[in-house]
Amino acid sequence: MTNKQTLTTNNRSSDQRIWLLIGATALIAALFVPFSQIFLHVEYDYTLRTVALGGALLGIVSGVLGCFAVLRRQSLLGDALSHAALPGVALAFLFFGRDLGLLLVGAGVTSWLGVFFIRLVTNTTRIKQDAAMGIVLAAWFAAGIALLVYIQARPDASQAGLDTFIFGQAAAIVERDVRLIAVVGAVSFIVLGLFWKEFKLITFDAEFAGANGFRVNILSMALSTLIVVAIVLGLQLAGVILMVGMLIASGIAARQWTNQLGQMVILSAVFGAFAGGAGAIISAVDADIPTGPLIVVVAFLLVALSLGFAPGRGLVWTPLRRRADRSRFAAQTMLQDLYHYATDHGSVDLAAPESFLFGVRGATAKLGLQQLQARGHAQRSNGAWMLTPAGIQAAVHDDRNHQLWAVYRQYADDLALPTVAEDRQQDIANALPPTAVAKLEYKLDTIRNAAAPPPSEPLPDSEVTDH
Repeated sequence: MTNKQTLTTNNRSSDQRIWLLIGATALIAALFVPFSQIFLHVEYDYTLRTVALGGALLGIVSGVLGCFAVLRRQSLLGDALSHAALPGVALAFLFFGRDLGLLLVGAGVTSWLGVFFIRLVTNTTRIKQDAAMGIVLAAWFAAGIALLVYIQARPDASQAGLDTFIFGQAAAIVERDVRLIAVVGAVSFIVLGLFWKEFKLITFDAEFAGANGFRVNILSMALSTLIVVAIVLGLQLAGVILMVGMLIASGIAARQWTNQLGQMVILSAVFGAFAGGAGAIISAVDADIPTGPLIVVVAFLLVALSLGFAPGRGLVWTPLRRRADRSRFAAQTMLQDLYHYATDHGSVDLAAPESFLFGVRGATAKLGLQQLQARGHAQRSNGAWMLTPAGIQAAVHDDRNHQLWAVYRQYADDLALPTVAEDRQQDIANALPPTAVAKLEYKLDTIRNAAAPPPSEPLPDSEVTDH
């Protein structure tokens, strides 16, 4: 199997693992309903169905949009903007009364002004983005608390319950609110789909996007506006304090499982839906358990599981990865040692004394030889080790791979090759495109031919004498 085929197979295996995870999460979510009825004795009345559906929809919206905040290292932005929504709620109440739609509009306006202030400060001063976010978080939230205290002191019964926007009140959600989350979320997804390429580009390389003519500032404001929309939708359920948890938790969990943005967004949406629905259902076990905090707790349980068990990044697999890396390095080292010992002594199938190998490499030699023997690349005979035909073939390929990396280090600029991180443990064909590898192959052969001594020419017949 070629290196390209191996890489394709690994990518396909990774894709299958992600889709299996998505399917398994969806299946667990579906089975959680009968489980909760049988073992937790949960009764699915109108309120619970509404809250659970609203939590699931909000989890999807915040999970999808939160991926971009996580990838852009702007997790604090969600915290700042959720706190910035509080004065908008208070001001909207003072001017328009207790209409939920207008309260959410007010929250969105002040959150968006927070975005604008952060960008204004970072673009016109030397203050860094995290400091600007901290300013908005503290100042806007302080203003909101002051306005709420002022409103609570007024002799007006309609102001009762405004403080629930701080921690959320899921029980107050009605069917109209669920429809609002669904409709606004759908519009946000349409915008995200229309500008998917642009949002993806500014997320991973804003400087490259700007150099290619994209309006990075406008696109960043548009993406931040979508995040504001997600925050505003979740105020009634999670409140300004906990909304940041719903925004970033699913994205953090999904990031541990995949390197592809599309898969990350889908997986984050599934995680968000599970956290929103399961948290709401579990909170129905006891009337004293708050829904919003429990949704965030479930979301961060998913984060903990992902940090611990996600293949490639999970903390549980770290010792196993290190052991595998040590074994692979030891095997590759001993493969080259056996090959160079044999070729330096005139024959590729010459055996190297075990005492010599252990004296040079120590414990690495023992581990490496065990790996080579298990692969069928080396065999032991009379206290010495030699390469098998398969081992000779692998050693020749590995030796040439090292030489190609050496040529790449020295001549990459002259040959106009793409810049990649040099890793001699990796097959260079997996790191560079075929055209670049072909250039390196030609350069290496040229260097070898130039270094080889010229062949001796036979004497002319006239100069041949018979002795």
